[in-house]
Formats: sequence, C-alpha cells, structure tokens
Amino acid sequence: MAKIFVLDTNIILHDYNAIKQFQDNDIVIPIAVVEELDKFKKGNDALAFNARSFMREMNKLMDRKPNGHRGYNLGRKLGCIKLEPNHPFAPKYQDLFRDDTQDHRILSTAMWVRDHNPDRFVALVTKDINLRLKAKAVGMEAQDYLRDRVDDEVMLNLEKEVITIEVSSEATQRLAYGQDNCLPWQEVQEQEPKPNQLYKFVFGGDTVCARYDASRGVIALVRAQQAAGIRPRNDEQKFAMDACLNPNIPLVSITGGAGTGKTLIALAAALEQASDYDQIILSRPTVVLGGQDIGYLPGDQKTKMSPYIQPLMDNLEVIRHCYKPGSKQSQKLDAMIREEKLIISPLAYIRGRSLGKVYFIVDEAQNLTPHEVKTIITRAGEGTKMVFTGDIYQIDQPFLDQWSNGLTHLGEKMHGQPLFQHISLLKGERSELSEIAAKLL
Repeated sequence: MAKIFVLDTNIILHDYNAIKQFQDNDIVIPIAVVEELDKFKKGNDALAFNARSFMREMNKLMDRKPNGHRGYNLGRKLGCIKLEPNHPFAPKYQDLFRDDTQDHRILSTAMWVRDHNPDRFVALVTKDINLRLKAKAVGMEAQDYLRDRVDDEVMLNLEKEVITIEVSSEATQRLAYGQDNCLPWQEVQEQEPKPNQLYKFVFGGDTVCARYDASRGVIALVRAQQAAGIRPRNDEQKFAMDACLNPNIPLVSITGGAGTGKTLIALAAALEQASDYDQIILSRPTVVLGGQDIGYLPGDQKTKMSPYIQPLMDNLEVIRHCYKPGSKQSQKLDAMIREEKLIISPLAYIRGRSLGKVYFIVDEAQNLTPHEVKTIITRAGEGTKMVFTGDIYQIDQPFLDQWSNGLTHLGEKMHGQPLFQHISLLKGERSELSEIAAKLL
C-alpha cells in the first residue's frame, strides 16, 4: 500500500513543491504546520515566497473533489494530500511532552496518524534534527527530506573537476608556445570532453593549464591573467580568473575555503571588465555567523546592508592597495562607487528585476537554497555575467548542508553546460596563519 509521510513546516519552507516529490505516496499536513506557515507568509524572502506558494497550491487542490478519507489528489501518478487536525499525545506520552509547542503538536499528530493506519508505513519528515530525535525516542519513524541532496559521488566529481594528464614534451610545447596554443582533444582522450573541462598537463616538473573549448573543439591554453592588479598565485586561481574574464562563460561558480581568493578574484575580474558592463552588483545573503542576530539596523537600505557586505568591501580595499594613492586607477574606482556603477544590492529585492549587461557577484552563496539560486539566475538579461562564490562546508542556514545548498546544486545541475564553469580553489593564499588554521582547527 502507499506510504504516508507527515511533513513538518520546515520542509514546506525549504521547498514548497516537496509535496510532489513523494511519488504515489500520501502526504499529511498537520494543522499546526498551517498555523506556523501563517507567520511566514509576509515578506520578500524565500521563506515567505514558499509559504505563500504552498498555501495557494493547497487552496487550488482543495477546490477539487476529495478522494475519500485520503484527501485530495496531487496529480497524475502522485498520491493524495490531507490536512489533519491536531491530535493530542496518547496518555502514556503526555507527561513526557509537557510543553505545548508546535513541534510537539506535529509529532503527536504524526503518531496519531500512525496509530490509526496500522497497515501502512507512516513517517514524519523533518529537517529539524531535534524533532527527529524526539520522534525516534518514542518509536516514531522520522526521516530527513533527501530529495534536494546531491549524491556523494557527484560531490566528489565537483571537487575534482581538473584532470591531470602526463603528456609528451612535444605536446606541451605546442600547447604552451605553439601558434594557436591548443591541442585537438583526440590527442588527449578517446571521448570528447564536456564543455569547459579543465586540464593540467604535466611533463617533468612543468605544469600547463588548459580548458576544453567546445565552440572550437580544441583544448586551449589557460594563461595566468592579471585583473585590477590581482594576479593568480596557483593553478586553481588561474582557472578561476580565466573563467571570470571569459565573456563566453556567463555563469561561474567558485568554491573554496577561507582565504582561497574566490571573492577577490571575482571582484578583480569584474573591475577589469567594468567598461563592458553597465553595472557591477555585489550581494550576499543576510545571514550572520552562528545565527547571532544583531537586531534591527537604523538607516537606509545601503546602511542596513553594510555589515553584511563588509567582506566584499574588504576585498575592494585589497584591490585599492594595488594602486598608488591618487593614481588614475584609484580615482576610477572611487568614481565607480560614487556614480553607482559599483553598487551593493540586497538579494531580497532581486525578484521581479531584469538584470541586463550587469556583472553580478553573489558571495556566500552556500547559504542560498536551490530555489533562491534559480530565482537569481533567471533574472539575468542579455549581456549579464553571474559569479557565485562560497564555501559549501561553512553554512549558517539551519536547514541547509553541504549536499542540499544552492551552490552545490548549481554545480551539479549546470555541469557540462557550455555557458557554465565551476572551479574549486584548494590552497589558501590569505596568509600562512589563515592557511594553517583552515587545516588544523
């Protein structure tokens, strides 16, 4: 028989389409979930959007004729969905859960559904680890929502996107110093590589970096390019700078630990190409470290955003220090800020916009959901380039992890597309102290 899954509020807030991801099994939504969603429906952030979208979908479904006690049909080859009134705990558990909280109401309702469907598998689905522990403590089956998780094998492939090959001296010479600085892919491997496949060709103690250019059908040399006074310090940074400067790759994701240079390279490449774009927009999710809220901030939009964007401004100062005070380049940088060609924009106001001929940098993108990343990218107009940077192992959102965040999903879904390039930065270049702390602490 079809299984029954009781969904917690955080599943809906994470993905309002989750109700259609359980195949032909049935979904139960406790009334406590609807009560919680009502608190999130106002606002411009992803949580509010998901809450509103789910309630509209439920309203549409409940306009149909119900399918008996199972509730309302979700669609072809899908199960049914039912709103279940809150039910109290059985008497033997009432002393165990004395606090009247929404989590306890959801758990007690899930247990009631299980007890009244003894012939069917019933599970509570929640991203709240504490609630899963409570459920398992009283014998209730509890699961995480795994539909949005990227497989470990895919994660491994994303982190090892560079292929290292030992080649002959003649091939290395043609790639590095030849007239066209390229090699036919047939000389390197039997099957045609995916677009923008990265290579390190090793001969002796020398390493030559290259990328498969699908438009030309050749493996082309990747040079060490300088941008806004910033020069790559390792091969991975060389790949990242090349991708950020390449106008034929409008979507780039750069991952790496603290101090690997991902944000600095993206910003330097943007400033180097400032004349090719109408605006350079810097943004990042407004999530503070460890969820330590700093309260409501006074001032206008720019003032409120300044604490969150300060890391981007720190990178801007690094670039400024590459120029002499009062130099032409330094004055140009000040003029861009003054004339708002280089601006800071909250991600909360991105929905509904059309970004044409813009260089858009999203820092700390690992704190975005897959839906939020999709919302941002679908704003891209003609001539726009987007660069997402972040560390998938430093996530401050409570219901995201290294497998389910938007930055990881971006790398998985767009891998192999000619318009996309992913680079993982491995070596910290901020300082020796930063590098050793990242490794040991």
